[in-house]
Amino acid sequence: MTLRSLFSHLTPIILFALITPITLFTLLTPSFSYAYNPDYLISDWDLTDPFALDFNQIQHFLNRGYLGDYKTENWEGDSKYAVSIIWDAAQYIGISPKVLLVMLQKEQSLIEDDNPSENQLNWAMGYGVCDSCSKSDPSIQRWLGFGKQVNSTALQLIDGYLADIEEDGSTQGKYGPGIPVEIDGTTVTPANAATAALYAYTPHLHGNENFVTIWNRWFETEYPSGSLLKVAGQNGVYLIEYGYKRPIHSWSALLSRFNPDLIIEVSENTLANYADGQAINFPNYSLLQDESGQIYLLVDDSLRPFASTDVFHAIGFADDELVQITSDDVSAFEIGDTVTNSTQDPTGKLLRLTTNNALFYVRDGYRHIILDDIIAKLAYPNLQAVSALPVEVEQYKEAEPIKIPDGYLVKSADTPTVYVVSEGEIRAIASEQVFTSFG
Repeated sequence: MTLRSLFSHLTPIILFALITPITLFTLLTPSFSYAYNPDYLISDWDLTDPFALDFNQIQHFLNRGYLGDYKTENWEGDSKYAVSIIWDAAQYIGISPKVLLVMLQKEQSLIEDDNPSENQLNWAMGYGVCDSCSKSDPSIQRWLGFGKQVNSTALQLIDGYLADIEEDGSTQGKYGPGIPVEIDGTTVTPANAATAALYAYTPHLHGNENFVTIWNRWFETEYPSGSLLKVAGQNGVYLIEYGYKRPIHSWSALLSRFNPDLIIEVSENTLANYADGQAINFPNYSLLQDESGQIYLLVDDSLRPFASTDVFHAIGFADDELVQITSDDVSAFEIGDTVTNSTQDPTGKLLRLTTNNALFYVRDGYRHIILDDIIAKLAYPNLQAVSALPVEVEQYKEAEPIKIPDGYLVKSADTPTVYVVSEGEIRAIASEQVFTSFG
């Protein structure tokens, strides 16, 4: 079934409008009571996704403590900031930066420590230091230093343990998927390669329970793009987009783009896990004028310059609608197509055929069919459809159908699976537990 035909059979579930903010917070709270299953720590993908966080998101985590500005030698002896050392290890070795961050916190509390000792930094990952080893042992000094610790740990997990498991089914002769092994007097049977590799690195229950606790605190509740979050008891609302939180600085800006009934209340810790993204300062389709007098039409995250003030007035806009902005404001946006005298409906409108009630969204000379009136209500709540003859609609070029906006829940009448719309696609929610954990 194509996405187009699938969307035509989906009915949005506006659950968020039916749940009070207090209930939402209560539903999310259980995600902070961590369930530790010694047989399954994280997925193989969680261990090996080098793009799980981008460079700026890694820096966001490091800013919690001393490592935010920490500069030292990498494994090759070049002076690098901690964020670059972690990023390089992730990219060149193929390990998730999330894993490296959690390991740094688990081993030496380095992510959240404002004043770590030289000993903590030099043995950041505990690499090369066995339970009975002395850190002054001459044989392990080759691994001394933050850069060497991060790089060596990444290599050991990926090119060492995982490579062994892929080739032989186990590493160190005993850690492998489906192979029972005794850890601290308890029999553990790793469910996957990632779990086996983590036990090979830290052969203790408590250490790996700490790993899972930190992982869940930082990464267990990750809201999909399109989610609207606010901290309980605070006023600010944020759009989650591609792993960043974008502050929405006015109620009018929020209403012009989103449904406020979709706002989810979360804890301050949950929101703090997202790096800051570009703020949303103005309502969609605002008319903005910079210091040089150039006028723009704001369309989502791009500024469309008007070809001239004559074009601006000819379309029907007035000077008292202009909002003054600075050149710095302009630089934060992409510059879109120029609005000229030939631009059709730059702010968009809804047309309904008089013959069969088919509904279209038209803008810039293109027509986009809307397969269900519900989609129109969700995507364009402030627009009223205007009746149009087929000949009027046919003057617009055909373009892709309008999809359900991000942030909504949808399901088919034929199956119990619930989906969340995120980044223009529908993503199945894995279970009822996951569903309720997101509020």
